[in-house]
Amino acid sequence: MTAQLIDGNALAEQARAEVARRAGVLRSRGRHTGARGQSWSATTPPLRSTSATRSRTAKVRGMRSVLERYPATMGEADLLARVRALNTDSAVHGILVQMPLPRHIDPLKVIATLSPDKDVDGFHVQNAGALHDRAARGSKPCTPYGCMKLIESTDESVRGKHAVVIGRSNTVGKPMALMLLQANATVTVCHSATPDSGHAHAAGRHRGGRGRPPQHGARRDGQTRRDRDRRRHESR
Repeated sequence: MTAQLIDGNALAEQARAEVARRAGVLRSRGRHTGARGQSWSATTPPLRSTSATRSRTAKVRGMRSVLERYPATMGEADLLARVRALNTDSAVHGILVQMPLPRHIDPLKVIATLSPDKDVDGFHVQNAGALHDRAARGSKPCTPYGCMKLIESTDESVRGKHAVVIGRSNTVGKPMALMLLQANATVTVCHSATPDSGHAHAAGRHRGGRGRPPQHGARRDGQTRRDRDRRRHESR
């Protein structure tokens, strides 16, 4: 099989242009464009930049975007209360909570508090469960959904192809595998406990979604279940 270079930047620009067109249609009908309330708690410059870029891009494409910045010392109860308020705000159509969160905030609680209908990332258990039923509707995690769009752009079907997904995170690996299954691919999922058995070399398609491997000599003992759950939702 000959490798094919996919221009992700060109496809992304096409998608943004389509969003702008659809937002314009809504405005012409006197309807609100997709507003987004973004609850933000991180303090690192890369995450600040990512949040600002998302908000700026939405505005350029004709959508109203609200970027809310909170200090890393914000309490879990306060953040959950803010998410609940956004859930009931009719002017907000989608909510994105920037991960990772400070250690004192449980990401599972935050995700569970989100309204499934406003869950932009598709992390809520109701949206995650919708991936198991082709007829069900729900938000899809953006990274695996984007990968499927890249594959579709090649006009080559994955039906009957052997696809290997490297990684089993809730944000990329698992939903990627389910989307490929829905497209009738035969899917193998490899992860940190998978022996090096050459799966990726034998596959017609593969997608890498593993996080950073542990440092040599790093201890795994003493880790709490909450820590493990946090990593599952933070890794992409």
